Amino acid sequence: MIRATYTLLLALTLTACQSMPGQDSGVAEDIILLSAHHCLEETVGDRNRVHFGPCLKITDVNGREPVVRDDGFIALPAGQALKLGTSCVYRHADGTPIPATVETEVFQVQITTFTRGGQRWYLHPHKQARGVIGCEPVLSRSVFPTEKTD
Repeated sequence: MIRATYTLLLALTLTACQSMPGQDSGVAEDIILLSAHHCLEETVGDRNRVHFGPCLKITDVNGREPVVRDDGFIALPAGQALKLGTSCVYRHADGTPIPATVETEVFQVQITTFTRGGQRWYLHPHKQARGVIGCEPVLSRSVFPTEKTD
C-alpha cells in the first residue's frame, strides 16, 4: 500500500512539473516565437455560439517575407527592434474571410518588447473579438482576446 502511494505521488509530481509554464522546448533563450497567423473568436450567449472575430497575418519582418515554421510560428530575436507588417481581415458568421475588409498596419517591436527568449507570443488583430473596427495589433502570451466583449 505504501509503495503504491509513493509511486502515485511520484507520478503526480512528474506530471505537475511537466505541466508547469516555462520555456518552450527547442527554443533558444535568445529567440521568441510569434504566431504568423492568428484569428480571434469568442463564445457568445447561453448556446455557446461562436463569434468569428478578425484574423491577423504577419506579412513581413523589416520589409522581408517571414520564414514560417511548420508549427505556424516565426522565430524572432529577443531584445531587438523590428517592424512587423500585418494584414487584418474580418470574417463572416461561417468563419470565411470578407475580402473587402482587409487592412494593413505596421506593428513596431521595441528593444524592450521581448526581453526574455524561449517563449511563444501571439499578435492579435485587436483587443477583443466583437464590436471592434480596424486593425490594431495587440501582443499577448495568450491565444484568447485580451478583453472580453460582454
